[in-house]
Amino acid sequence: MAAAMASLKSSLLLPSPLSDFSGAAVSISAQNRRKSWQPRGARMQVAAAADSKNILVMGGTRFIGLFLSRQLIKEGHQVTLFTRGKAPITKQLPGESDAEYAEFSSKVLHLKGDRQDFDFVKTNLSAKGFDVVYDINGREATEVAPILDALPNLEQFIYCSSAGVYLKSDLLPHFETDAVDPKSRHKGKLETESLLETSGVNWTSIRPVYIYGPLNYNPVEEWFFHRLKAGRPIPIPGAGNQITQLGHVKDLAEAFIKVLGNPKASKQVYNISGAKYVTFDGLARACAKAGGFPEPEIVHYNPKDFDFGKKKAFPFRDQHFFASVEKASKDLGITPAFDLVEGLTDSYNLDFGQGTFRKEADFTTDDMILGKKLVSV
Repeated sequence: MAAAMASLKSSLLLPSPLSDFSGAAVSISAQNRRKSWQPRGARMQVAAAADSKNILVMGGTRFIGLFLSRQLIKEGHQVTLFTRGKAPITKQLPGESDAEYAEFSSKVLHLKGDRQDFDFVKTNLSAKGFDVVYDINGREATEVAPILDALPNLEQFIYCSSAGVYLKSDLLPHFETDAVDPKSRHKGKLETESLLETSGVNWTSIRPVYIYGPLNYNPVEEWFFHRLKAGRPIPIPGAGNQITQLGHVKDLAEAFIKVLGNPKASKQVYNISGAKYVTFDGLARACAKAGGFPEPEIVHYNPKDFDFGKKKAFPFRDQHFFASVEKASKDLGITPAFDLVEGLTDSYNLDFGQGTFRKEADFTTDDMILGKKLVSV
């Protein structure tokens, strides 16, 4: 593995413009929400003992891993979460029953440590002899090499990469074979994928686009919900017709389950996101409909007219950015359980609508934009 690391270092589809988003509330029945909460567990019997795997999840207490670890346990696997122990290992999720939470809490295991302590990683993982590793929070190849060294008999390494690795292009959507950007802020994930390719391990890499859903720590839908709740205009850069793509966290967790032990997923990369694309303006209207808010007032602005300093005025790349999920659909049979409005409604009802969010509202940049607009008028 050290040799591999040394080598590594050297080396428009808009079927619904969302124009009908009048702000009428959308409700998803408790039955439908429950179905989406346990998409495989409700459809399949728990895996037989012979199929049960000893699985390590690197991370697992923040967002994606919360939903993934529960599905793995429902599938009958033994699941250990590797974390620094700074956050509670278990907490009841929005929409999760007391019985479901109690069952999960009684079965999930914990290995406390720092993945940057490579000697600790090698010693402890070697002793546990895990069959499968899900690496949800890995950012650098140097963090992955010790895991592979510790588990020479590993059956599969499943990695959470990012669609942010693709080189910006005029030709969209991005396919898994498209050129990547070695200078992107996700270059560590690219280097990890290169390491996996040369390591000889059976691996699968998942490249999500924008992820949303309950407990999202990135201000994706939350950014819009804050402004809608406050009754404020929504500032959107440019003409608002930039096309992007979002995928629900529960659908992403299902994709991670689908690649487990799947021969078709061996040494493959998959884009994972929603089936449809959406414009920035359309996303604002979708969020309004999901939360039962009136049609939003949208204000367009030119980002070049402002100096926002280190503050981020909008939570998305100011460009077209979306990826094809055709390969995942064909190979893995993946069909997202949520369309955009349903998914945003699920997120709103189970999180922001309950008064919970990750970041306080900050309208500083909004006020700069709106102030300039008023003056120009």
